Amino acid sequence: MEAPDIISIVIPLWLTLIAGEFAYGHWRGHHWSRLNDVINSLSLGSIYTMTSVLTKVVGLVTYLFFYEYAAFNLADNNLWVWLLAFVLYDFCYYWNHRLVHEVNVLWASHSVHHQSEDYNLSTALRQSSSSFMTSWIFYVPMALLGIPPLVFLAIGGLSAVYQFWIHTRHIPKLGWLEKIIVTPSSHRVHHGSNAVYMDRNYGGVFIIWDRLFGSYQAELDDDPVRYGISRPLRSWNPLWANLIGYVELAQDAYRAARWQDKFSIWFRQTGWRPADVEARYPRAKRPLNYQNFDVKPSRAISVYAAVHYLFNSLMGLAYLSIVDDQSVLFNIAMVAMFVLQLALISRLFEHKPHPLPLELLRLLAILLSVFICQNLGLLPIGATATTLIGLLLSAAMALKILRHESGPQLQPLMTATAEGRDH
Repeated sequence: MEAPDIISIVIPLWLTLIAGEFAYGHWRGHHWSRLNDVINSLSLGSIYTMTSVLTKVVGLVTYLFFYEYAAFNLADNNLWVWLLAFVLYDFCYYWNHRLVHEVNVLWASHSVHHQSEDYNLSTALRQSSSSFMTSWIFYVPMALLGIPPLVFLAIGGLSAVYQFWIHTRHIPKLGWLEKIIVTPSSHRVHHGSNAVYMDRNYGGVFIIWDRLFGSYQAELDDDPVRYGISRPLRSWNPLWANLIGYVELAQDAYRAARWQDKFSIWFRQTGWRPADVEARYPRAKRPLNYQNFDVKPSRAISVYAAVHYLFNSLMGLAYLSIVDDQSVLFNIAMVAMFVLQLALISRLFEHKPHPLPLELLRLLAILLSVFICQNLGLLPIGATATTLIGLLLSAAMALKILRHESGPQLQPLMTATAEGRDH
C-alpha cells in the first residue's frame, strides 16, 4: 500500500479557492490580495514543488533509516496508530516551527513563508525550497517510536491540507475553537510583525501546544496585524526570496572580525549580528509608518506576466507527469530552467528597466527546451506545435508591450525605529 499524494490531489481545489478569494475580496472592496503578491507566492510554491523532485528523497530516506531502529512494530491498519501519529506529528511540527523562528540559519529558510506583506490563501503556498535540509530532524522520534512511513507521509499531507485554510483574513474568530485548534485568527497573529505578535502561535493544527509552552497570543481588536517581516524583502523575485536570508548571513559572517562570530552567527538567536558588523553595516528595518512594497507596471504588462506564469505552471505540471522516468541530470536541468523562468517573469512585475531583451531570451530558452524534449520523444507533435504557436504570439506581444518600457525609480526604505526583534 502506497501513501496517496494528497497535495497533488488538492492543488486544483487550492488554486480555485485562491482565485475565488481574490475575486470575493475585490467584490467586497477588501484589497487583501494583489496580483503581483499572489503570483509571487504561487511562484515560490511552484519552485518548492519543482525542487522537491530533487530533494524530497532526503526526508524519506532519513525517516526509513531511523525506522529500522523503531522501538515498536505499529501496524498501519489500526485507527489508534493514525490518531497517535496525527497528534505526534503536530507536536513535532510545533517544535520544528518554533526552532525555525529562533535560530538564524533556520530563519533564513523559513522567512520565505513570512515575507509577504499581504495575508491570503496564496500565502499558504509560499514555501521555502531549502527547508528539506533540517525539517526531517524533528520527525525522527516518530520513526524511532515505530510510526509506519505510509502513515507518516499521509499525516504530513493532511497537516499541510489543514494549514491552507487558516491563511485568510475573511474568517473571524471562531469562539471556543480558538482554545483547541489553530484558526485563521490565531495564525494571523503568527504572521504579524507587531511586537506583541512576534514569535507566537507556532501550532500547525492544535493551538494547545502554544498554550502549554507559553507561546500563545490572541488576536487583539485594538492592535491590527501588520504582515511581513522586520526587514522587508521588497522584491517579487522568488529566487531572491529563497536566497536573501543566507546571503545576508554570509555577508555578516565574512565581515565579522572575530572567528567565533563568523561561525556562531549561523546558530545564534534570530536577528543576532556581531557588534562590529552592526556598527559598520546597519540594516534598515521596517518603520512603523511603512508602506507595503508595490510596483505598478501597466495592466498590459501585468496580464502578460500573469499569463506566462500560468503557461510556465502548465509546463511544470506536464513535466511532473514524466519526472520519475528521467535521469537525474535531465531533472536538474529542467528544475533550473523552471526556476529561472519564474525569476525572469518576476522582473516584469517589478517593472525593471529595459525588459525586452531578457524576455526574448526567456522565450528562446523555452523554445530550446521544447526542441530538446521533442527530440527525446517526451512531447507529442500536437503539444510541440501548440507551444511553438504560443511562443510566436508571446514574442509578438513582448515586442508590442515592452519595446518602450523603462522601469520606475523606487523610493528607498526609510530607516526608523521598528517594533520587535529582527524577523
